[in-house]
Amino acid sequence: MWTNSSSGVFLLTGFPGLETLHQWISMLFFFVYIFILFGNGIILLLIKEDHHLHEPMYYFLAMLATTDLGLTLTTMPTVLRVLWLDHREIGNGACFSQAYFIHSLSFVESGVLLAMAYDRFVAIRDPLRYTSILTNTRVVKLGLGVLMRGFVSVIPPIMPLYFFPYCHSHVLSHAFCLHQDVIKLACADITFNRLYPVVLVGLIFVLDSLIILISYVLILKSVLSIASTEERAKALNTCVSHIGCVLVFYVTVIGLSLIHRFGKRVPHIVHLIMSYVYFLFPPLMNPIIYSVKTKQIRSAIIRVFTTHRVGS
Repeated sequence: MWTNSSSGVFLLTGFPGLETLHQWISMLFFFVYIFILFGNGIILLLIKEDHHLHEPMYYFLAMLATTDLGLTLTTMPTVLRVLWLDHREIGNGACFSQAYFIHSLSFVESGVLLAMAYDRFVAIRDPLRYTSILTNTRVVKLGLGVLMRGFVSVIPPIMPLYFFPYCHSHVLSHAFCLHQDVIKLACADITFNRLYPVVLVGLIFVLDSLIILISYVLILKSVLSIASTEERAKALNTCVSHIGCVLVFYVTVIGLSLIHRFGKRVPHIVHLIMSYVYFLFPPLMNPIIYSVKTKQIRSAIIRVFTTHRVGS
């Protein structure tokens, strides 16, 4: 029997049956990771350097970019190590810590998208009081609230992992650690660890998405009450980037959930691909969406690079 001890390890898994292609797959992942780091890093640099972007909307965007960077840096080391170097072992403590940050940051991202919806709601419903409602202090409080909700809510199901015995196997089904993978290997009563995440996902992902939907219904109602067609288009245009990011995030969440719930006969490779899409697609697309659809971000890119060129 393989018991949980300080010397215990899990074995991560790449793409079963495609081991000969791991080197090529790792190169694809490497370039995707580099693009994610570069894209989100540029967003953070622009918001820090350009005083035109020192507004609540862009502070929330900075939180989103930081969350995406955190999630990427959490999964990147083990994914590249498994695919590139075929180094599959990961210690128990490192595995549980990785699972904690993966799930926490996923919930944080949902919370940031919700806060961004609130920002757009206030900006369109009450534009004259926008800066007085969303002060820097309130933005900080919202950010801290989102962080606390994400990081505290995941502690209850993660903590028992450190004390469970593991005797079924020690092979995980992904190149990173997930709570739902680890508990399958535990030889203990895992009723709480099965039920709590379901309730938590319902309270966070489902509730957040419903509140975002309701906020946009109210936003649309406000926009339709604007007499000028040009002003309507201008108001809606400020929401396009956020709507894009919301769709990218929640479509991948729904897709992954449906695959896990109803895809028992679906090949395992499809489950793996959906997991990677969930973890990589939103961080990859978010900076692209905001760079393409937000005029202020495009202008900031031009200003920053023009300034650096003139300075050189």
